[in-house]
Amino acid sequence: MPETIILPSAPVQVAELDLERPTALLRPGGDEVLLRSGRVLALIRRQGRPLGLVTAEAVPGDPDGLCRALVAEAYRRLDLADRDTVPPRPPADPPLVSVVVCTHNRVDLLPRALDALLGTAYPRIEVIVVDSAPANQATDLLVRLHYHGRVRYVREPVPGLARARNRGLAAARGEICAFADDDLILDAGWVPALVDGFRSDDRVGCVTGLVLPAELDTEAQIALERYAGYSKGFTARSWSLRDRSDDPLFPFATGRLGTGANMAFRTDVLRAIGGFDPATSTGTPAMGGEDLLSFLQVLAAGHKVAYRPDALVWHPHRRGMDSLTTQVFGFGVGFGAYLTAAVARQPRLLASLVPRVPRGIWQTLHRGDSVVGPRDPLMAHLRRRELLGLLYGPICYVRSARLQTRARAARP
Repeated sequence: MPETIILPSAPVQVAELDLERPTALLRPGGDEVLLRSGRVLALIRRQGRPLGLVTAEAVPGDPDGLCRALVAEAYRRLDLADRDTVPPRPPADPPLVSVVVCTHNRVDLLPRALDALLGTAYPRIEVIVVDSAPANQATDLLVRLHYHGRVRYVREPVPGLARARNRGLAAARGEICAFADDDLILDAGWVPALVDGFRSDDRVGCVTGLVLPAELDTEAQIALERYAGYSKGFTARSWSLRDRSDDPLFPFATGRLGTGANMAFRTDVLRAIGGFDPATSTGTPAMGGEDLLSFLQVLAAGHKVAYRPDALVWHPHRRGMDSLTTQVFGFGVGFGAYLTAAVARQPRLLASLVPRVPRGIWQTLHRGDSVVGPRDPLMAHLRRRELLGLLYGPICYVRSARLQTRARAARP
C-alpha cells in the first residue's frame, strides 16, 4: 500500500501520537498535551519512529474519542505491518557529531533548538552557534550566560546563510556535521537517526531527514503544504549516480532528496567539495540553492545521499500570504541560481540539463493539481510566481557571484 500524505484544506491542530501510548496526544516536540478539540493532523509513531500522518475530528463530550479515532485511522490508512519500528541503537564507538545552528537576530527562538540538542540522548555531540551578521551582541550574551561551556559561539560578519554554514563547517571537530535552523523544533531522536543513516552504508556522504509543519493555523501555511511541502515521505531511500532512477529530472531536481532545513554530511566529504557556495545562498540575490548544489556535488563526487524519515524536525511555516508569495518566488530564483551554478562549475552538465527543462517546466505548471485541481487560483498564482523566479534565477546568480568576488577582493 502506498503511503498517504494528508494535505489539509482548512486549519488543523498539528500533533503527534505514539501507538505505544495511544491516549497521549502531544504537540510537536512532545512536551505539551494537545487540547482535544476540533480537527487534528497527527504524526503517528511507534516506539518513537514516525510512520505517517492521519487526521480525525474530536468527539464532543468524549475526551478520549479523538485518540481512538486517530489510532483507527492509522490502522486503516497506514501500512503498519511491514514498518520497521525498532529505534536505532547507538554504535559501540559513536562518532562525534558537530551540529551547526545558524542564526540571525532571533535570540528569542534560539534556546528551544539549543535545549533540544543538549537534551539529546546521543552521547557525543558538539553544538556550534554561528551568529550571522548580527545587529547586536544578544546572541553572544545568551550563549555566554546560559550555555557557557556547552555551546560554542562563532561570529560570521558577512551576511548569507552559506557563509554562516561554512563558518560552522570550519569550526566543526566532528566526523559528521549536521545543520539546524534556529527556529526548528528538533526531535529527540534527530541526531541518532542521522548517524544511523551514515552507518547504513560507507558510501553515504549526506543524510537528509523528514520535515513536518509545526503548525497549520493559517491559509498561507496550508497553501505551502499543498503547493510544495518540505516532507519527502516516510520511506527511507538513497540515491547515487551509479543507480538507475525512474525520475526523469534526476539528478538535477535535488530538492526531492531533502532540504537544507534537515541535512548532515560526512565532514571530510563536505570540505572536499568546498562547502557551500556563497553565491547561491539565502540572504544574497540568489535567494537560496546552496543546499541543492551541495547534494548534487556529493553525488557527482561518487557518494550517496540518503533520506531517513526518523531524522525528524518540525518547521514553523510563514503565517502570512505576502510572505508565502515571496517565499515561492524565492524557490524559483534559488532553483534557477542553483542550476546556473552547477553548469558554471561543470559545463558538461548543460547537455544533460537542456533536454530535461521542458519536463521541469511542465511539472511546475501542474504543481498542486493533484490536491485541488488545475483551476485553483491560489495554486495558479504560486506557479506563476515560481516560474517568474526561475527565469530570474540565472541573472540573480550572476549578480550574487559578482558581489562575492567584490567581497573577497575587499578583504584585508
